Amino acid sequence: MLQAVMLIPFLHLANQYIFKMISEKHDFFSANLMNKLFYYHLIFAGVYYTYAFFNPSDSKRYFSVSGKEGKTWSGFLETGTSFIDFLSYPFINFFGFSYEMMMLLFSWIGFMGFVYAYLFFKENIAINIKIFKKIDFLVLILFLPNMHFWTASLGKGAPIFLGLMLFAYALRKPQTRIYSLSLGSLLVFAIRPHMFLLLAGAGLLSIFINKNQISLKQKAIFVGAITGVLLLFHKQILDVVNLGNSQNLIADFLSFTENRSNNLDNATSGVPMTDYSLLEKFFTFWFRPLFFDAPGIMGVIVSIENLVYLLLFGKLFKKSFFGFLKTAPGHVKLSLILFFTTSFAMTFVMSNLGIILRQKSMIMYFLFFVIYYFLAYEKDTVFRLKQEVTGRQHLRKAA
Repeated sequence: MLQAVMLIPFLHLANQYIFKMISEKHDFFSANLMNKLFYYHLIFAGVYYTYAFFNPSDSKRYFSVSGKEGKTWSGFLETGTSFIDFLSYPFINFFGFSYEMMMLLFSWIGFMGFVYAYLFFKENIAINIKIFKKIDFLVLILFLPNMHFWTASLGKGAPIFLGLMLFAYALRKPQTRIYSLSLGSLLVFAIRPHMFLLLAGAGLLSIFINKNQISLKQKAIFVGAITGVLLLFHKQILDVVNLGNSQNLIADFLSFTENRSNNLDNATSGVPMTDYSLLEKFFTFWFRPLFFDAPGIMGVIVSIENLVYLLLFGKLFKKSFFGFLKTAPGHVKLSLILFFTTSFAMTFVMSNLGIILRQKSMIMYFLFFVIYYFLAYEKDTVFRLKQEVTGRQHLRKAA
């Protein structure tokens, strides 16, 4: 434990160096806000560590497996769970990191995901938005507890969240952010190949929707690269859902999802997703548990956050939203497509509220980005209309 505490000042110094480099590229960057967010995130690292001490946790398995003798570092270089062992191996075996130090290290990786989430939002949306009258929208979503809890421990949550946010950040200038795009894509693919498939699919669909916002050459390069990667690694992607040797993908996938869902139904916090309509599945995945099915004190806390999700989602139920989508930039459409396609896929295999809470934390920021952009669009539209009215009034007085 003492070693982990001593690691915190080094992580703080690393943050300051990274923040300085980011500030040189982005004048809007607030190191003060990010420092506050870092120590807030550390609180959840402590909360998760305490939780893992009294409950089963995958973090214990990752630490014990990576620290076992008899297997080389390269032997862990596979997609899925094994990739987390690959990331952990050098720190445990070469640098002697303890379990607590590994928990803190991965918590820092999760925190870097929030840094790039902040960049993703702030770079694309310059307008400050207040939600619920007084609360800054961006600050609210950056400090949501559930998002921090699942990205503050040794496991898949932290690195895949960083990968997704690196990918999102790179979308604005993919030509000059090839390292962010590549690292983000690599992390997502290595940890959850099926998530990379959805990411690639959303990207391809977004390209065809945005006919005039991307040059033909750029479309060809992106489509070619994505198609090549999918063809090269299609077996690893299909193996995630036991379809690597399938002769009938659709039938076998439906069988897999039914078995997976039935198994999760039998868990302590299982819900009968197979009996739900599509809308009920979406609602369950996005907004449950709510207060009526909250399991204990933790469930009540999560329900409060889910209520915030629900209220934010309600901001999209306006006629003007559909008009906004027609002219929205590509990264907004891609975010919405990725959010819906991932939600659609996961509703067929998720029937356990605990797992749902963990899985949806990967993609909720894409929904928040769409909501934030739409609210900024509305605010800007109102501002312009007021300017036009004021201009006309001045013209009338001058006449």
